[in-house]
Amino acid sequence: MSSSRGLGGQGVLKASDILADVAFSAGLDVKKSDVHGMSQRGGSVASDVRFGERVFSPMVPRGERLS
Repeated sequence: MSSSRGLGGQGVLKASDILADVAFSAGLDVKKSDVHGMSQRGGSVASDVRFGERVFSPMVPRGERLS
């Protein structure tokens, strides 16, 4: 898994797009998730890319059940 964090305008989303494309082109299973803060330069941005022969789990962890 690759995780990138940064501010808008630093290329975080582009870098994760390239990584996901390369992994997919290599025949790997890929899951990608982006979180955008403010839609402007300087807003917070996070991107997660999971890749491998098979990626079974979702990007967002399942919540815990309360008793």
